[in-house]
Amino acid sequence: MNPIGRRSRKKPMADINVVPYIDVMLVLLIVFMVTAPMMTQGVKVELPQLVNNPLDMDDSEPLVVSVTEKGDYYIDLGEKRDQAQSLEAISDMVKKVLSSKPATPVLVSGDKKVSYSSVIELMAVLQRSGVSNVGLLTEPPQ
Repeated sequence: MNPIGRRSRKKPMADINVVPYIDVMLVLLIVFMVTAPMMTQGVKVELPQLVNNPLDMDDSEPLVVSVTEKGDYYIDLGEKRDQAQSLEAISDMVKKVLSSKPATPVLVSGDKKVSYSSVIELMAVLQRSGVSNVGLLTEPPQ
């Protein structure tokens, strides 16, 4: 027993209450388990065919660049429309067209089975040539 005039000293407690930390950890674990499958990249996909409305071209003739299944590039311009062109030649032609008509829309037409990297290379060349917006041509489903 303690005498009436003296207070008892409590020793400091060295233990940490970890129960709230365990609760937070379990909530975070559940959040990460739910969101992790949504962050996967590189999933093989087949892009759908869509019904869409045609673009208004404001009476200007678009410049169409095509990519075939083999990876050959064609531009719908000049006398050599049916001959494959190099990316450098396409870049030069696009620069010339845009220097005279900067508002000319540029459209990319790609075969369904074309390699994705071929389209990306073409779009990078068009961007370096000064094209700010590139449209992708599609066909409505039959």
